[in-house]
Amino acid sequence: MKIITTPMCEEIVRLAGITDYTVNKFPDEEDGDLAIVLSESKVEMDSLAIKINTPSQIFESIKEVSKLTGSELSDDEIIEFFRDYELCRKYLNSHPSHDIDVKVYSEFLKDIVNDIGFNIVSDNFKHVIYPDYLKDKVTEEDNLVEIPSHNDISKNPFKKAELRYAILENLI
Repeated sequence: MKIITTPMCEEIVRLAGITDYTVNKFPDEEDGDLAIVLSESKVEMDSLAIKINTPSQIFESIKEVSKLTGSELSDDEIIEFFRDYELCRKYLNSHPSHDIDVKVYSEFLKDIVNDIGFNIVSDNFKHVIYPDYLKDKVTEEDNLVEIPSHNDISKNPFKKAELRYAILENLI
């Protein structure tokens, strides 16, 4: 099976134990059997769509992709990948509740904000959380929290989550 993955998903593919794959931001440009892409991506070929915004999504994505190798990784093997990432470990199995109301400008950020335990509301909020690519769409002026999206951030899903969670933890 010829697997094509996007740069954002490559680390998951590698950790899952797949060694023979091609990386292309546009998988349909390749001749492949299966594309491993982010859930928001649309491709013509057969695909496995994964989410990697939260530690539990990263965990589940590694587990799902590892099934393609014929020898699914155990939970303990996957947890070992989290060893050097304190915030990822903290939120992997813990979903605290904080009494902080926030407005969120992006679906992918809602996953993270929910994971941290903030309340998502549309008015009477303490903070406005938005991805960098929507900066020009934010109408509020106070208590703005910009979160890096895909461009100027590590492709490593653990490092990406650590950075985003650290920014949001500063609001607690």
